Amino acid sequence: MGNTLKQLRRSPQFMIGFVIFITVLALVIIYPLIVAADPLEMVGQGIFYKPGTYISVADTVTQSMVSEKSYILNIDTSANRLSSRISVEDRKAMIDWLEKYGGVEEGTLSTADDEVGKLIDTWCEKYDASNPQKGLIAARKKYYVRLDSSLKELLKSQDIIVSEYGEDGELEKRGKVADNIYVNVKDIPNQRTFLLGTDNFGRDVLTELIYATRTSLLIGFIAGIVATGIGLFFGLLAGFLGGFADDFIMFVTNLFTVVPSFVILILISYSVGQEARGVFMVAVIIGLTSWTWTTRSVRSQVISLRNRDHVNMSKLSGHGLFRIILVDILPYIASYVVMAFILQISSGILAEAQLSMLGLGPATTKTATLGLMMNWALTYTAHLNGSWWAYFPVILVIALISFSLNLMNTGMDQVFNPTLRD
Repeated sequence: MGNTLKQLRRSPQFMIGFVIFITVLALVIIYPLIVAADPLEMVGQGIFYKPGTYISVADTVTQSMVSEKSYILNIDTSANRLSSRISVEDRKAMIDWLEKYGGVEEGTLSTADDEVGKLIDTWCEKYDASNPQKGLIAARKKYYVRLDSSLKELLKSQDIIVSEYGEDGELEKRGKVADNIYVNVKDIPNQRTFLLGTDNFGRDVLTELIYATRTSLLIGFIAGIVATGIGLFFGLLAGFLGGFADDFIMFVTNLFTVVPSFVILILISYSVGQEARGVFMVAVIIGLTSWTWTTRSVRSQVISLRNRDHVNMSKLSGHGLFRIILVDILPYIASYVVMAFILQISSGILAEAQLSMLGLGPATTKTATLGLMMNWALTYTAHLNGSWWAYFPVILVIALISFSLNLMNTGMDQVFNPTLRD
């Protein structure tokens, strides 16, 4: 055992996969201990809030009116305000006028946000409504006049008057917030950071993703145990007993092999009903439909072992069937069983994702899984409206888990399979 572990540690494929998998596993264990939040809590009233820190507007205004909590900064706020309010079409129109009638060299101005200040300064310096503007129709001239007026209005001080209803029901001025007043974000009591934004239900995607990954891993482990256990049991019996028992077991195995396991999985999941499809139920269903190739692999290994000298000696010694299988055969195929188990975990996670994409996964109101998150993102067209944070992290986590498990399996195969050793 010690020598085997040393060989595994020398395998770069196994170690890379192991580190990735342990990192994901540690994250889904540690994160809930630090952030004790309900993954299905709807913290937002809209859908697909983009990643960032959200602060209370009311608290921001209140803090800015308190002298101890407000700060005057010598920062020009007009440029940022204009960049958010002037459309790209208006910027292009301004550049077009300046190049044709303002004497500005072509290519010196840009519509980029960080160039808005320069564009506005040039416009204020060069624009003149009395310019003949030859070739420009009257409607277009009026458009430029309106645009110039709106720009001048935006450049004015944008102080905000704060009012409240008095005892007589009339609005009364309580204070004024100048456009050069700032507050420190740390002073705002109500704020929430969504590193991955929110999903279609207004739920924190990061928290939901962590819990969904944990649930999908649990499904993979349970499905792997069920599938590997069934496959190991039938494979050992078929390979060691041979004859009628082998023919019957392989007949049943071939039946399940001929019919695609995913079709059987869909039929069973649909017949169970959504309310009864919990995490454990879905995992068991996946395990019950994915044991066939493990059975065939174990059977082929046992056939090559059943006539070995140590097995024949055990038979001559009068040892029973189960003792021979457990003591003289199983230890020699233990590495292949572990490899099969690892692959079954990976296939179980992918099977759950496929089921959930079809709406046949665990009940949506009880838990979140990686497949369900993908289903929700596609149902609400996150991939069409640019809400990448609702589906791309899910794809990345599924890919990382599958990649790490397959790397571990490849590394173990190179260690345990003599034909692949250097």
